[in-house]
Formats: sequence, structure tokens, C-alpha cells
Amino acid sequence: MLMPKKHEKLILEYLFSEGVLVAKKDVHLAKHPNIQNVPNLHVMKLLQSLKSKGHVKEQFAWRHHYFYLTNQGLDYLRDYLHLPGEIVPATMKQKPQTDARRPRPAPRQDYREGQGYGDRGEYRKAAEKKGELGPGQEMEFRGGQQSRFSGFGRGAPRQ
Repeated sequence: MLMPKKHEKLILEYLFSEGVLVAKKDVHLAKHPNIQNVPNLHVMKLLQSLKSKGHVKEQFAWRHHYFYLTNQGLDYLRDYLHLPGEIVPATMKQKPQTDARRPRPAPRQDYREGQGYGDRGEYRKAAEKKGELGPGQEMEFRGGQQSRFSGFGRGAPRQ
């Protein structure tokens, strides 16, 4: 496909700087959202050409093409754009490890004391104060009220 060299250079510069490029599967889209003044069709066709040469890998999902730069493509773009070896795409840069060293939040105070979460602990404290529960006595379920419909059904004797 014929396209201006200016468009080709803009697409390749963006691909090298980010390391990843996303193109929506829409040939009629006037402009690519991330690359100014370049039709989406030019982006799709240039990256299709790079894929056939093995410079990018493609993943397609939900009407979007995801193109990832390979090591061979990285060398090709360095030669094409005349860039030194120290410059790397954003996907290959190391992230600072400050998040991993951040301490984890402590568990809630009432949970550590065995009181449970929220209203349950407050209810038990109130029941102990009223004398309904003695210290260390556990609450228990004694069964509910029998419904007027209980006893009906298969296998139950009728009264």
C-alpha cells in the first residue's frame, strides 16, 4: 500500500517508544487515536507488513489488533530510525520497586481480638453488659419457631 514516508516514520517512532501498538479493526477510521494525522488503515497495513517480516507479534481480541515489538523488530527499528542502543521502549524499562516495599495494612483491631467484624462484636459486648451472656459464654442457636406450614410435604405425617 502506498503511504507517505512521514506517516510511516510517525507509526514506527510510536511503536518503538511504547513497544506496543493497538489498532482498532476499522479501515474507515479517519485518524488513529494515538498517532496524530495518520489514518488507521495506514497503521494496520504497516503493522501487517512488519508482522509478516517477524518484527512484531499480533494478538487479536474484541475488534482490536494488539501488536508487540519483538527483539528482531527492536533491532530493525533502531537501524531504521538511527537510534543508539541505550534507548529502549517503555515496555522494557524497569519500574521502581517502591510499591513492593510498602508495608501492608494491619488487620482490624476488633478482628484480632476475636470479636469479629462490625456489629457482631458490639452486640456481644452489649449482651455481656446486660447479663444475658456470662464472660466466656458462647452464643448458641436453639432453633427457630416452628412454622404453621411445617409438617406438610412428602413423607411427613398429617395431623
